[in-house]
Amino acid sequence: MTSAATVCVIIAAKNASGTIARAIRSALREDRVAEVIVVDDGSTDETAATSRAADDGSGRLRVLSLNTNQGPAFARNHAIANSSAPLIAILDADDFFLSGRFDQLLAEDDWDFVADNIVFVDGRGQVVEPDVPEFEAAPRLLDLRGFIEGNISRRGATRGEIGFLKPVMRRSFLDSHGLRYKEELRLGEDYDLYARALLNGARYKIVHGCGYGAVVRPDSLSGRHRTLDLKRLYEADRAILATPGLPKESAAILRQHERHIRGRYELRRFLDVKAEAGTWKAGLYALANPSAIPAIAGGIAADKLAAFTARRKPDTAKPATLRYLLPATVAQK
Repeated sequence: MTSAATVCVIIAAKNASGTIARAIRSALREDRVAEVIVVDDGSTDETAATSRAADDGSGRLRVLSLNTNQGPAFARNHAIANSSAPLIAILDADDFFLSGRFDQLLAEDDWDFVADNIVFVDGRGQVVEPDVPEFEAAPRLLDLRGFIEGNISRRGATRGEIGFLKPVMRRSFLDSHGLRYKEELRLGEDYDLYARALLNGARYKIVHGCGYGAVVRPDSLSGRHRTLDLKRLYEADRAILATPGLPKESAAILRQHERHIRGRYELRRFLDVKAEAGTWKAGLYALANPSAIPAIAGGIAADKLAAFTARRKPDTAKPATLRYLLPATVAQK
């Protein structure tokens, strides 16, 4: 380990024995990584043993085990409390860092959070680290409005919200503002932390070079959230909105996100009632909650339109190409 090793990589893992070794190895090969903290979040498989077997003998890997599943926010806070490196990087258990990620990402230090581009990798077969071109860095600062607008998904749009970015965070900034993940959140815990950081004046820098590989699988945990998780997420927005002295412009964009998530919740709750008690009961639920009717009606109509469009769309499948979260320009040699 060199004096340039300043990064703590945190991996919260539940039943990730099939992917955790790849994630750990991608972190340990980086010279700037001082420690890798894996939190086995109540797994029922061999996640902990597989993690220890991926150790490279450098003394940088620690595996902490929780007896029961507490969720990613709790697991990450637990890792932060048991680490000391000045920079914190989050790595999901089924993802990986591209080689040399931190050399590019940490080239400048005028930031509190800094994130790079993400390449999405198909996880249905053998996952191979892609050959990613060198993109122009094109650094820019992300403000609260840009961040929140980038977290409001649009029907029919390619998945790729700004909230998916995996920034490196300065521990000193988190500590000075008392910021940690909200442990009651199991959806949007990253969004909530970054939004609160931006409200506290965080300089959130984005560079467009690519250093993070996100493996996309149809059975991923991030795609299986509960109705309750949506409720807790819009309640987190409301908690921020209750902050004394919140600027009007910040409050306006936060309310936009709160309405978006609350609409998703109302639709999911209606569908839950329909599945559990039938159409009649679901109709009564909607009548008892008239403010939810626009979100329910709009969501159902959009779903039916999407299904109809999918049936009529001709099969124009093309060979798979790499997809990136951020638009980027290949650097000129």
